[in-house]
Amino acid sequence: MNFLLVALFALSVMWLPVFAGSAAAQGNAQAGKTLWAGAATQCKNCHGNNGEGAFGPDLAGRKLTVAQFSRAVRLPWGIMPRFMASQVSDSELADMVAYFDSLPAVATPGKWRFEVPANAPRGQQTLLSTIGCGQCHGPTFNGPRQDAGAVGADFEWFKGEVYNHTVAHPEQIKTLEEQPPIRIRMGTYNPTRVPESLLMEIWTWAKDVGFRPDVAAQLSVGAPGANGVTYTLNVQNGGLRGKGLTAEDLTISLIVPAGVNVVSTTGAGYQGVKQDPELKANVAVWRLPRIAPKEKQAYTVTLSRAVTWDNNMRGNVKWTKPAVKTGPSDQANIGAAPATQTN
Repeated sequence: MNFLLVALFALSVMWLPVFAGSAAAQGNAQAGKTLWAGAATQCKNCHGNNGEGAFGPDLAGRKLTVAQFSRAVRLPWGIMPRFMASQVSDSELADMVAYFDSLPAVATPGKWRFEVPANAPRGQQTLLSTIGCGQCHGPTFNGPRQDAGAVGADFEWFKGEVYNHTVAHPEQIKTLEEQPPIRIRMGTYNPTRVPESLLMEIWTWAKDVGFRPDVAAQLSVGAPGANGVTYTLNVQNGGLRGKGLTAEDLTISLIVPAGVNVVSTTGAGYQGVKQDPELKANVAVWRLPRIAPKEKQAYTVTLSRAVTWDNNMRGNVKWTKPAVKTGPSDQANIGAAPATQTN
């Protein structure tokens, strides 16, 4: 079964007839390159950073027509999910085709983004090599396990996210009162190509590894003052009240760039500045006993001078409960201002 599914996926583009007269002229190659390489789509995770192929077939230099490519995206006949016009428009597909047409063909596809770890459990193998979900979501499935932990999900929830993603995921975002994304980047899988039995393999493995609380942290732009520049760090649990997971025994670590001193801080549980061997830097540390769904905690740190974001003003939030099997603790990275922002 697995071999058949992989073969069908590989052939989802290869079965298309290749014509010398590509309709790529309908699109804009530079716009297609920007779309392909940016964060608005995730197609490159399967098809390669330059369309050279990886888990999915190569696209570079294939001389596909816009009609051929659109058919493969809108109604794929392998295990690749289908994408609606609300996710990627017809004009954007034409731009991608123009971009592929500008690239040389490859003799050998590139490497997979994530290989299957040695001795991987059955569900993780299915995640990475049969369906390919892990090529976008990562080999430990962190994002979906967090989504499941945020709402106390069951298998029916998981099926909805896979088979009806463009409807189910916006509903979850609305339920959690999150900011909706510009577009839904994941497509919708066909249950006749990706049977429920395969989803159960992934679900069983992910549940065994452990679902994750919906913890996130964001650092504000610095505010200059008489004693230095003050940054606000907001930590919150975005889970659904009464259903989402509570994170316990949290450690909040924020890098203090070299040559900068901590003038003052606010927020309970401050531990001082310590050397963090993992982050390889001095970090300001807070401890937090627990944070339940919909709870927020705010901290501030005033530094002796302004810091640009390329000075590695970043960090993470770790928690030990609920425990997961991927390590002794779980974590979320602290989000920072855009790279172009300076203070």
